[in-house]
Amino acid sequence: MLVITRREGEEIVIGDPKNPIGVVRIAAIKGERVRVAFDFPREVEINRREIANQIIAGEPAAAVAAE
Repeated sequence: MLVITRREGEEIVIGDPKNPIGVVRIAAIKGERVRVAFDFPREVEINRREIANQIIAGEPAAAVAAE
């Protein structure tokens, strides 16, 4: 696992820097909460871990959407 320290407004480039797959930006930090912005093509799925676990477990779409 790679761990990178970033400040608010700083970015992480994913993939080839000349033609990145996407960019992750630290949008805001307030107390213990961090807002992360993802700039990826729509076809790239991005899920929170709890949602990914529900998808893996095969739970109904309604339960996933309720999160």
